Amino acid sequence: MQIRTAMILAAGEGRRMRPLTLTTPKPLLVAGDKPLIEHHICKLVAAGITRIVINLAYLGSKIEQALGCGERFGAQLLYSYEPNPLETAGAINHALDLLGSEPFLLVNGDIYTDLDFNLLCAAPLPANMLGRLVLVTNPSHNPSGDFEVLADGLLAAKGAGGTAATFSGVSILAPELIRTYPQCRETFPLKEVFDYGIKRGVLQGQIYSGWWTDVGTPERLAQINALLNK
Repeated sequence: MQIRTAMILAAGEGRRMRPLTLTTPKPLLVAGDKPLIEHHICKLVAAGITRIVINLAYLGSKIEQALGCGERFGAQLLYSYEPNPLETAGAINHALDLLGSEPFLLVNGDIYTDLDFNLLCAAPLPANMLGRLVLVTNPSHNPSGDFEVLADGLLAAKGAGGTAATFSGVSILAPELIRTYPQCRETFPLKEVFDYGIKRGVLQGQIYSGWWTDVGTPERLAQINALLNK
């Protein structure tokens, strides 16, 4: 499957990261040798995905100033400014014109992973599917997980008898998943869209066992830096 476009979610305030995020947006916090968001951009470009949409709200101008048009990465960066934070699904809905009509790769701006995006994009979405979510082993801060993956690869709600896992913040989504959601509005979360997609049977789950961290606190950022700077 040739994925041509990606979206990085980068509009959050990063309240749990304060005081680090009082003057620096969370995607610009440094992990190892570069800001978190640059790790994503470089991995996307390495996978041949060079058209990247980034949503902006909190300190958004600082992100655009730091990254520019994307030329130095070999990418085309397109910015979707939000009048106020629109949550995850609202952000995608707001950026649909930039995302186009084909499936796109979605990445949360506040995670770190060694997932090879090439591998994620290698298998096409079946014609009857509108998304594939990458899930990881439940971390200590989310021990019961978010969803389950059934034996046939379908994503399911918790308690369905599958393997419980945590959403990694990485997925391939068809724009139709948002366009056909009956409760689309200005501000709404992806979780409810995923729950609706599960009921329709149009979402797959893929469990990844490699390195992944939700960089949600200063302590987790420090842990990543300790590993990357060895």
